[in-house]
Amino acid sequence: MIQMAVLGFGTVGGGVVELIDRNQEVIRKTVPQGIHVKYILDLRDFPDSPYNDRVTHDYQDILDDEEITVICETMGGKEPAYTFTKKALERGISVCTSNKELVAAHGPELLQVAKANNCSYLFEASVGGGIPLIRPINACLTQEDITEVFGILNGTTNYILTRMEKNGLSFEEALKEAQQKGYAERNPEADVEGHDACRKIAILSSLISGKTVRYEDIPCEGISRITTADFGYARAMKMAIKLLGVSRKSQDGSLSVRTAPFLVREDHPLHSVQGVFNGVFVHGNMVDDLMFYGRGAGKFPTASAVVSDVMECAKNIGRNISFNWSDEIMTLSDKAEDSYRYFVRVDDSEAAVAAYTFKAANKVSFEGAPDGETAFVTANMTEKEFAEIAKSFKTIKQCIRLLQD
Repeated sequence: MIQMAVLGFGTVGGGVVELIDRNQEVIRKTVPQGIHVKYILDLRDFPDSPYNDRVTHDYQDILDDEEITVICETMGGKEPAYTFTKKALERGISVCTSNKELVAAHGPELLQVAKANNCSYLFEASVGGGIPLIRPINACLTQEDITEVFGILNGTTNYILTRMEKNGLSFEEALKEAQQKGYAERNPEADVEGHDACRKIAILSSLISGKTVRYEDIPCEGISRITTADFGYARAMKMAIKLLGVSRKSQDGSLSVRTAPFLVREDHPLHSVQGVFNGVFVHGNMVDDLMFYGRGAGKFPTASAVVSDVMECAKNIGRNISFNWSDEIMTLSDKAEDSYRYFVRVDDSEAAVAAYTFKAANKVSFEGAPDGETAFVTANMTEKEFAEIAKSFKTIKQCIRLLQD
């Protein structure tokens, strides 16, 4: 029997323990000796849980038990998750995690520690919830020159935007509903301001480049400024508004990476990705486009991805599962040179000048549009060009990029 421990008995950690117990027969088809959760580390007690007898409050209990060969870290945050993970890897204990904040901040270091101690650091659940995404990139697509990864990487924001689009809710109303349903945290900043999606696109960018893309270097915008009027204009253009992480390889080998709301055409597959679902495109120079779709969050989808890593580690005790991810910092292209078409809203008083200077391709309107404003889509221009023009206007109410092929 493979003995393991779970750090953190919250939503995902609880799902991991329950999944391993419920699906033990299925697990044994791949890991014949079976997997058993011997310890659950948490500050709390769980007297009503059938797993309460496995709870410990002392991490040293886990480290000192020579039977433990795999640890599942579902605590979240950088500390004490980083310290606990590093100590385990230094003892040759493999670690599987759903902690995208820790992976984005310390991934290459922890991968090196794992390699030096003949164990593994796996993080399938850190991006895309239950969607298999990390392993396909790391195992199935190593023959490809992956030139682009982009998509919907945060189920909370996609749920909020879907409710605004389909039901006419304001951002505040949709956010409150998401919190009531448990999709959004009490402090939703990491989700709604794009930080969660930014960390995920940083991880994916690191994997396709083989170097470290720091999420602090990535331009990041959230959805808190999106209004119901924006969706009215979007419908008139037969588009939807989605928060996307986008990573594209330039001809010089650098990466252009960004997290922001985008307008997505009706005929694009991401247009129909709704609710808490995620959709991610990967483009290889030979395989062309691949799309990964599924639940991007939730107790059991995320736990399923974690347990898939646990099983990989169980099959490779004493061996390292490697990743092409070094600690060399990846050069990102100059964000000012990124080019897009932009959807823009301005006051009527400045509409004529704005349409001319932004090289408006077409005006946009819909029945019930706010009075006293004009909306249009610009010609293709760089971020630098757009910013320079925007400086001379007082009333730019909104600016959203259009996703382009």
